[in-house]
Amino acid sequence: MSDADQEAPLQRTLIDHLAFALTVDRDDTVLRDASLLVEGTRIVDIGPAEEVRRRLGGRAVDRVVDGRRLGVMPGMIDTHVHLSETLSRAVFPDVLATRAWVFHWAKPFYAHVDEADERVSVTLGAAEMLRSGTTCFLDMGAQNDAGLTATAAGDLGIRGVVGRHAADRKPEVIPPGWSQEMVDHHFFPDHEVALQALEESVRRWNGHADGRIRCWVNIEGKEPCSLELHVGARDLAERLGVGTTYHIASSIEESRVSEKKYGHWPITRVAEAGGLGSNLVLAHAVAVRDDEVDLLARHGASVAFCPSTSLKLAKGATAIGKYPEMIQAGVKVGLGTDGVSAAGNLNLHRQVHLVAGLFKDARLDATLVGARQALRMATIDGAAALGWDDQIGSLEVGKQADLVLFDLDHHEWTPYADPVQAVVWSVSAASIAQTWVAGRPLFAEGRVATVDETALRAEARERAAAIVARAGLGDAVPTTTTLYD
Repeated sequence: MSDADQEAPLQRTLIDHLAFALTVDRDDTVLRDASLLVEGTRIVDIGPAEEVRRRLGGRAVDRVVDGRRLGVMPGMIDTHVHLSETLSRAVFPDVLATRAWVFHWAKPFYAHVDEADERVSVTLGAAEMLRSGTTCFLDMGAQNDAGLTATAAGDLGIRGVVGRHAADRKPEVIPPGWSQEMVDHHFFPDHEVALQALEESVRRWNGHADGRIRCWVNIEGKEPCSLELHVGARDLAERLGVGTTYHIASSIEESRVSEKKYGHWPITRVAEAGGLGSNLVLAHAVAVRDDEVDLLARHGASVAFCPSTSLKLAKGATAIGKYPEMIQAGVKVGLGTDGVSAAGNLNLHRQVHLVAGLFKDARLDATLVGARQALRMATIDGAAALGWDDQIGSLEVGKQADLVLFDLDHHEWTPYADPVQAVVWSVSAASIAQTWVAGRPLFAEGRVATVDETALRAEARERAAAIVARAGLGDAVPTTTTLYD
């Protein structure tokens, strides 16, 4: 880069006279007739329109966006997703419990996702996210190399956390559909070898795409991972200054197997080994006891709750889940979509709607969760879980310009009074006009600007059909399992 390029002034965009701005700051401030000034990738001013104009003075801007029929909120943060799963939409039956779903359907599908498939899968999934207002994600782990997810997402322009999938306890008998190549790639001989590979991924990909892409020490978690790998992943992440995430307590069956084998439910077992900490995001954590909620709060661990997956796979979020208790105890609970096969879609906006009401209905208590908390879970609380809340998750001066603009002329917004309630209870991704990441409108005018979506979808359909055929997924595949019992 030349000296002239380095000294070039940053582009400045003024979004003027917005009907509302949901800042999701500490006080959940809602601004009316607001303006937002973006310089380069960051928000440099936000407030009432007249005040922003006054502070701007006579300084020129490069672009003015008329915001009179627009409303703005922070970009949403998906704290648990499998982007390598995007080509499996509506492939697996919806009569599967978690463990059979994973071992007899998901694993065979993953076993036949090659590098070219995964690049298309990640790009397709990230494009769907942008269309529904998600600007940042925490991916569970690549089926091939973490660099595929990092470069595909980085090229699209979205923000996210990637990782290299890892486990170290393969089944005694390899189930049908699992390829030897997949087993060799995913299952390391022990936790030490696994951690070496994970460290290499972090050192190679953390900070990719001008810092928009981070890389963590991610493992599969639960039965396919030893206790040493669960604990070691968090310790390594702390040493590298990053985070880690894994599945745990994702079903009552998993927790009962853990109790039978080890005398403890999964979170207690990890906690007693010193494995909990503030750089850890636990995916699902549905089968959790009250005392384990206290453990999570005491150690600062975060949880990614995936409502749609709980509904589809019968995880029992409203029957046994402790998410309201976690929130009350101060645990950071973010929202995740999971993968498209587990949840059906990558639309985090749907998860916001679900989490706002699931516990109200299940417990006959209209005060539980609700619109304000649901919005925070999808934005600032998700950012805090990812350790990124200093830069994203709310609309505040100095933060990245990751934001969602709603078209208030859309029928979903006609009429409305309280924009917070409208966002959660009344509207959907259909009324999103634009999604910005790092000051750049990546979704606008009905299209994602950084990819040919028509060609991408055509290729995705072909690749998805080929994977299903190679994997042999059909009526003969088991719908129950005794693996790892």
